[in-house]
Amino acid sequence: MALLKVVFRQFRWPFIGVILLTLLSAVLGIAMIAYINSEMISAINTSFSVLPGFLLQLVLLMAVTLAAQLALTLLGHQFVWRLRGEFIKRILDTRVERLEQIGNAQLLAGLTSDIRAITIAFVRLPELIQGIIITLGSAIYLAWLSPKMLMVSSLWMAVTLVGGWLLVSRVYRHMAKLREVEDDLYRDFQTVTEGRKELHLNRERAQLIYETVYQEDAKAYRHHIVRADTYHLSAVNWSNIMTLGAIGMVFFMANSLGWANTAVAATFSLTLLFLRTPLLSAVGALPTLLSAQVAFRKLNAFDLAPHQEGFHTLPPLAEWHTLELRDVCFHYGQNGFEVGPINLTLRRGELVFLIGGNGSGKSTLAMLLTGLYQPHSGTLLLDGEPIGAQELDRWRKHFSAVFTDVHLFDRLIGREGAPANPKLVQAWLERLKMQDKLKIEGNKILNLQLSKGQSKRVALLLAAAEERDVLLLDEWAADQDPHFRRVFYRELLPWLQASGKTVFAISHDDHYFMHADRLLEMREGKLSELTGRERDMATLDAVQRTDLTYQQEEKA
Repeated sequence: MALLKVVFRQFRWPFIGVILLTLLSAVLGIAMIAYINSEMISAINTSFSVLPGFLLQLVLLMAVTLAAQLALTLLGHQFVWRLRGEFIKRILDTRVERLEQIGNAQLLAGLTSDIRAITIAFVRLPELIQGIIITLGSAIYLAWLSPKMLMVSSLWMAVTLVGGWLLVSRVYRHMAKLREVEDDLYRDFQTVTEGRKELHLNRERAQLIYETVYQEDAKAYRHHIVRADTYHLSAVNWSNIMTLGAIGMVFFMANSLGWANTAVAATFSLTLLFLRTPLLSAVGALPTLLSAQVAFRKLNAFDLAPHQEGFHTLPPLAEWHTLELRDVCFHYGQNGFEVGPINLTLRRGELVFLIGGNGSGKSTLAMLLTGLYQPHSGTLLLDGEPIGAQELDRWRKHFSAVFTDVHLFDRLIGREGAPANPKLVQAWLERLKMQDKLKIEGNKILNLQLSKGQSKRVALLLAAAEERDVLLLDEWAADQDPHFRRVFYRELLPWLQASGKTVFAISHDDHYFMHADRLLEMREGKLSELTGRERDMATLDAVQRTDLTYQQEEKA
């Protein structure tokens, strides 16, 4: 079982210690039943001398049980902490394109529901072992008292356990369905929270999502949770009633059939009552283990990167002159959009603009250039030296980037992860006109509730503070006002280039194309460089250029 493999790989000796404490608790429980039988039922010891021994055993049993539960709790929380940490580390180490294929909702559900299922199974695993050991130990003791009564009682308890198992298995069958419905609910919650502005504007769309999407998923959740609770209560009632029936059968066999005396019957009854909880726990533990197995399969189906301890440190970058993509191809899925073959050489200190229509492959090229997407074919070369798949981290270390879907971090970090240069940060705050907008203490930004244009400026600040050689900007100026857009193209980009930065900018601002050293164009997944008359045409108004291109195609 996957859970046992994980437990024994990470917590072998602590888990064995918890199991031993649990077994000791079980042995002490059986010993206490034997003591009650010998001193209080069979012998009917009326002296006070029996009380100290009874109380000592009671205190010892309580102490060992508490120690076992505390150890299990601490180990369980440590296990969850380790498991969730490993999962997050695997996400951090997994290829970006794979994470985008999985989706945020699935990953979030894995971090919550799946890990919770595994945690529950981990906590219940000692209960299964304890139930088995206590049952075997009690059976040996009861067989010594009356083999015939044990046989009949075992058959009765077997029927009880089978019935309980059938009911509990239905509980976890519905719980498994709940896990699938939770994924849908997570997506619904994401839609409602991320689309809150649009949904407030269009109440018809809000009504549609609420009534036809959310309500259907919520009803499915309610259906399965009601069924799960019903079967759970039925299992509890079944076990209670059948345990009472077992006690009645014990006294019938002792008094009516004459198989044993009343003292033995009382001991049998006491033992059956004692066994009820561990037996039910053991039966209940089995479905949790099955659920954990399902959760493990779901997590493995994500196909995340294998877990590696820590983050390996890369050596400082040497001086470089060219970054090259040679015959690079990439496609989405089997028959999805394909980009390439791409041949691109980026020289140190260049200011390169990339243009192209929506869906032409510009953003995909940006992901390939930065090493966030791994090419399906072709080669990345650093100063003519091929970069293998295992060396992409060394390639990525050259880049800082601001993508269209920016995510703002609240920590400013500099070169090699050191604190950001305060002078550099202050200079950029002034250039970005954000010195009065941001509150910064040390290297932490305290206020990130900003407009989209201001968020883009903060993202540029974060990227610039990293002091990496290449800066990629994906339509950065699209959310800026006309004045600051002019400042960006005429002042910031030349200043970046003068400071030694290589800038690769995706842009639709045709009025500023003349500032670029090179102008590239993506069209239907193919990359070309515009020179001469083609570049002159690109600097025209975008609508005019489109019309001219269309006319030429019509004549052809």
